[in-house]
Amino acid sequence: MSKVPATARARLASWCERVVGTDRFNGASFVMIIVNAVVLGVETYDGAIDRAGGALLAVEYVCLAFFLVELGLRFGAHLAAPGGFFRDGWNLFDLLVFCAPLLPGVRENVTLLRLVRLARVVRAVRLFPGLRIVIGGVLRSLPGLVSFLLIATLTVYLYAMLGWMAFGDAYPDTYGTVGRAMLTLFLLLSLDGITDAFEAGRAVSEWAILYYASYIVMASYLLTNLLVGIVLKALEDAHQAERPPAPAPGPDGAGPAEVGAVPAGRPSSSSGGSADIRARLRELRTALDALETELAQQYPASGAASAGRSTGRRAKSRRTSANSRG
Repeated sequence: MSKVPATARARLASWCERVVGTDRFNGASFVMIIVNAVVLGVETYDGAIDRAGGALLAVEYVCLAFFLVELGLRFGAHLAAPGGFFRDGWNLFDLLVFCAPLLPGVRENVTLLRLVRLARVVRAVRLFPGLRIVIGGVLRSLPGLVSFLLIATLTVYLYAMLGWMAFGDAYPDTYGTVGRAMLTLFLLLSLDGITDAFEAGRAVSEWAILYYASYIVMASYLLTNLLVGIVLKALEDAHQAERPPAPAPGPDGAGPAEVGAVPAGRPSSSSGGSADIRARLRELRTALDALETELAQQYPASGAASAGRSTGRRAKSRRTSANSRG
């Protein structure tokens, strides 16, 4: 039986948690985010403010009121332990987006206000697990992307220096400096115009074939596949983080441990357990009698004493079995 919250704060937190966890509430939140995005887009048209400025402003206030209520409910869900609200990154993002227009320097700047309103659209990510996985994957890939950018920059720089030495005099517009050469090679990463680059390079030297072919393999293929691998690994890690924790395995490692579960091969009832114990006792007595018989045959002098002890033990065992059955 579930434990009923003892205080009003716990009851309010439980109610808020139930409300924010419903599909209807999440659906209403998504609708408000879309409405806010539509209003923001309508305001980009000429004359929209003059024709329907009052209606757009009213819709904006309705969206703000709903976002404030949503933020209050999400905070109320952590009312029993308020620290949990601030440990959630999405809650901090919502709080920042809502409070940013109140900050000095932001409320006077129209561009910043529009950016803040545009950031509200990003709040839709928290409502869909698939989008959360994508965003989480992007964030998790940032450390790997830093290393990738260093490797890519070093590779392009080395080929830019070679290109400057080989084609700087013939093509000063594209290879006249290392900066222009790096820009040219960066544009060639998409392989757009690589045929023209091949032909222009061959006009200077036949070594241009080896130069561009190695660049295509190193920069366009290897680096691109490395980037894809980093992103896919980060997405997989984010997907694993979104999964609920698996239950702990049972003692035999075959499945999750359950309270009151009976191990395989053992009786589940008390009567079955007693029968199993009696069967094991009978096996032990049989083995002990066989051992005494073997010892009596090897040592005949002590056979009578051993037989007497064996007979006494068998009689005592029969009395114990009779008492247990009774």
